[in-house]
Amino acid sequence: MSIVTVQLGQCGNQIGHEVFSALCSDIRGTHGLCSKKENESYQDSCKERFFCEEESGVPVARAVLVDMEPKVISQTLSMAARSGHWKYSNHSHFCQKQGSGNNWANGYSVHGPRHKEAIMNLVQKEAEKCERLGGFLTIMSMAGGTGSGLGAFVTQCLRDAFPTSFILNHVVWPYGTGEVIVQNYNSVLTLSHLYHSSDALLVHENDVIHKICAQLMNIKQISFRDVNQVIAHQLGSVFQPAHTAGGGSGYSRNPLGIDWQVRPPHPGLHPLHKKPLHFNTSIANLVILRGKDVHSADLGSFQDPSLYTSWLNPQDAFNAWKTPRAFNKYEKSAALVSNSQFLLKPLDSIVGKAWNMFASKAYLHQYTKFGIQEEDFLDCFTTLEQVISSYTNL
Repeated sequence: MSIVTVQLGQCGNQIGHEVFSALCSDIRGTHGLCSKKENESYQDSCKERFFCEEESGVPVARAVLVDMEPKVISQTLSMAARSGHWKYSNHSHFCQKQGSGNNWANGYSVHGPRHKEAIMNLVQKEAEKCERLGGFLTIMSMAGGTGSGLGAFVTQCLRDAFPTSFILNHVVWPYGTGEVIVQNYNSVLTLSHLYHSSDALLVHENDVIHKICAQLMNIKQISFRDVNQVIAHQLGSVFQPAHTAGGGSGYSRNPLGIDWQVRPPHPGLHPLHKKPLHFNTSIANLVILRGKDVHSADLGSFQDPSLYTSWLNPQDAFNAWKTPRAFNKYEKSAALVSNSQFLLKPLDSIVGKAWNMFASKAYLHQYTKFGIQEEDFLDCFTTLEQVISSYTNL
C-alpha cells in the first residue's frame, strides 16, 4: 500500500527531505545478505509505498509540502532535485507568505481555514495517484508556531476527508531548555488536537537525538541537519518493508509498516533509547531487526509479562519483524517502537509548565487575538490530564 506524506512547517519539510533521501539511498544500496529476487521485492515494495515513477525514471516522492515561508519549500525542492536520484512533484507544494509573526493560533485559526481548499486539493491529487492508499504520515514540530498550528488543523482535515485511512503523526518534541517562550502552550495545543484526530503519534525528543549525535556519533558542533538525519534514519528503519516474524515469503505491505495487534487506548508510539530508572510499563512493543544474524537474535525477554499492563497477554502485545536485507549502510540494525509510559515524565513537565503560565495569564493575548480562548486551553489541559492519568495507571 502507498503512503502520502504531508510535510508541515520548517521542521516537517526539513525532516521529510531527509527521510526521503534516506529511503532512496537504501533502495539504491547493494546488500549481499539477501538474494537478488528478495532485494528486488524489497525495492519494489518501498517504491510503491513512498514513491511514484515519472517518465524520466526518477522516483517522485508521494508528498505534499506545506509552509508559510516560501524559502524553506524552495530550498527543500531544490535539494531533492539536485540529488539526481529522487525529487518532489512540481505541483506538490503550497506556500504563502504569512505575516503576523510565527504564532500557533495564527496557523490553526487563520491560515488553516483560509488555505484549506488549496492544501486539501494537493493531498487529494496525491491520494488519487495511489493504486492502494494505505494512509497518511504527517511530519511536524510539536512546539513550533504557525507550522504546528497549521499541522493540527490539516490533520483534522485529513480525518474528515479520509475517515477510514490510517493517520500517523510524527512530531518532534522540543528541547527541554526551550526554543520559544510559548513552546509549552504550543505543545499542549498540538498534542491535544492531534489526540482527537490521529491514529497514533510517533515522537522523537530533540534532547535524546542530540545526545546520540554527541555521545554515539562524536559530532562536535551539532547542526539541525545532523539531528534531522538521525531522526530520518530511525524512521526509515521502521517504515521500510520487513517480514512478520516466521511468516510469508513476501514483504509486509501493511499501512505505514505498523500493524498493532492491540489497539492502544491513547496514541503514543515512542522509540525507546534507554530505560528510565523507574519501571516502564508497556501496552505494545514492536521490534524490527534488519541485516545480519536477525534469525538468531533472542527476543524472548520482550514477552516477559512484567513488561506489560496486567490486562494484556504479552503474546498479543509484542510483535517482531525480521529481514536479512540490511538498512542503508548498517550491517545489522534493530528498532524498537513502544507504546509505554516513557513519555509520562516529559509530558507531565510540559503540561505543568504550561499550566503555571496559564494560571498567571502569561502571553494568552497571542492566542486570544486569533480566536483561541481560555476555554479552549482548559479543554486541551483536560484532554492531556486524562492521557497522563491513563498511562500512569497502567
